[in-house]
Amino acid sequence: MKYSILFLLAFLTLGCASTTLKNQSGVDRKQLLLMPQSMVAGIASDSYRSALEAASKKNKLNVDPFQVKRVKKISNRLIANANYFKPEASQWAWEINVEDSEEVNAYCMPGGKIMVYSGLIRKLKATDDELAAVIGHEISHALREHGRERMSTAAIQQFGLIGFAAYISNTSSRNRANATMQAASLGATLFFALPNSRTQEREADAIGLELSARSGFNPFAAVTLWEKMKQQNTKKPPEFLSTHPSDDNRIRDLTELAYQLKPLYESNRLR
Repeated sequence: MKYSILFLLAFLTLGCASTTLKNQSGVDRKQLLLMPQSMVAGIASDSYRSALEAASKKNKLNVDPFQVKRVKKISNRLIANANYFKPEASQWAWEINVEDSEEVNAYCMPGGKIMVYSGLIRKLKATDDELAAVIGHEISHALREHGRERMSTAAIQQFGLIGFAAYISNTSSRNRANATMQAASLGATLFFALPNSRTQEREADAIGLELSARSGFNPFAAVTLWEKMKQQNTKKPPEFLSTHPSDDNRIRDLTELAYQLKPLYESNRLR
């Protein structure tokens, strides 16, 4: 029992860390990261490939060359500064695509798989700075490994902490493979079906805003963007019923952070 407890403590210590370097936005939280990074990256890559194939079959993938060029140009400026927060991001196999859809949304899967829905551009009449705010926010979810964090929580809920620790330490390749498949299955379901937590959303807001400023995009564009989003979300539930911060609270926090990051933006803006 003594050795089991010691192993469990060591397991937890190794599985808890902050996924990004210290930064001006102040995000530096210890995260539960028990799922192997390679497994999460593989799940994300497979799911992204499926999304691209589905959009392509419907003739909805990258249909507007000007739109695609614009999104890629903005995204590449952000990607160029991602290593400030996570050095290994410079080695990711980044991908950028646009799906023709009425949905006002975008995402960035683990490992840098970006998708922007055209509805975000059309319905919000988004400026380049506003698009950078959205894409920067989504990239920040990937930099902070929020998907991996949610998968780790899901695995613990399924197996229990001791059970998951035992699977990691088990020398039987068959048992380990079976447990890995179960964890991956549940993790993938939760990663793509459930939203980020409020904490994760606030972290992505903060790092995303700093990433935008470092890339020469106006951080105040995040404020105008969410004012537009607020008009789109007239039937959104109050904050205590949602995992996301309320629009008013989000706008207030973004405004405060934008003022803090204004000097950083001024020193990096394109002349």
